[in-house]
Amino acid sequence: MPIARRQFLRHAAAVAGGTLAFPALAAPLARLCAAEPAQLKDGSKPNYLTLSIGTYAMPGVPLEKTLATIAEAGFDGVEIAVHPGYADPASLSVAKRKEVKAQLESLGLRLTALMEHLLPADDAAEHSRQLDRLARVMELAAHLGQGQPPLIQTVLGNGTWENRRDFYRDRLGDWLELAQRHKAVLAIKPHRSGAMSQPSEAIWLIEQLGNPPRLRMVYDYSHYAYRDLPLEDTVHASLPYTAHVAVKDAVQQGNRVAFLLPGEQNTHYPKLLKLLYDGGYRGDICCEVSSLISRQPDYDPVAAAKTCYRKMAAAFEKANVPRPKM
Repeated sequence: MPIARRQFLRHAAAVAGGTLAFPALAAPLARLCAAEPAQLKDGSKPNYLTLSIGTYAMPGVPLEKTLATIAEAGFDGVEIAVHPGYADPASLSVAKRKEVKAQLESLGLRLTALMEHLLPADDAAEHSRQLDRLARVMELAAHLGQGQPPLIQTVLGNGTWENRRDFYRDRLGDWLELAQRHKAVLAIKPHRSGAMSQPSEAIWLIEQLGNPPRLRMVYDYSHYAYRDLPLEDTVHASLPYTAHVAVKDAVQQGNRVAFLLPGEQNTHYPKLLKLLYDGGYRGDICCEVSSLISRQPDYDPVAAAKTCYRKMAAAFEKANVPRPKM
């Protein structure tokens, strides 16, 4: 019996009418239950948040140049994109992996996450191939990890929540078995155009599988803006399950929502950082550049990275939230 089914039966008592039976979390409970922070190399827990950016912001730029640019801009860490077209595990030899890890160390960059884009497949054969691919990504995480492997994050794809939630649960159950064998952490990201599009849905999936420490969620308010999902409510509900935070601006343009660089128009970042920090979160804040921006013909990845750093570093200062000592 797949783990998803076993856990579903075990945790059916926590489910009412097909939806997770829990009220909106109050702030004190969120503070008590915030996701366990990563350990430092000496085994202690950090008392700060890191500021990073993903290599997804620099399509077509060689990884070694991307890492140097990110370090030069002032970031504490980096999220490396590993789907095809970026640092695909198949393109990184053992020697290259050693070079990347050495470069991260020499630049003082923390590898906080690997960005995958693995949409669960309906076809059984493709699902098997995806498991093989995910295993290679987990092996890469172990090779590049600095003390502990970076988490692996992904969205889950389109459709409707009602039609896809049980399917997602079962596919994630198989992914989770793989993560447990490889001692990896998966983080699923609600996306405003996806079937899983809000925190309650990611939480439902996590709880269906027993709320395991190796299955967490990515918090990204840009996917909740303009949807009657207040910042405070989404932070408080998400904190117990959140292992990674992505930031970018969302702006209403007619009937659609467009993405901008973090800090270009939205001003909620000091408040967001304070809510996360006071709630017990001690992970990464990762600047994300939407592909809708990076695909523009006049896009300048270096300028974008510098803008992201300047805006978010100022937000950290305004919120009085500490970052690692440089």
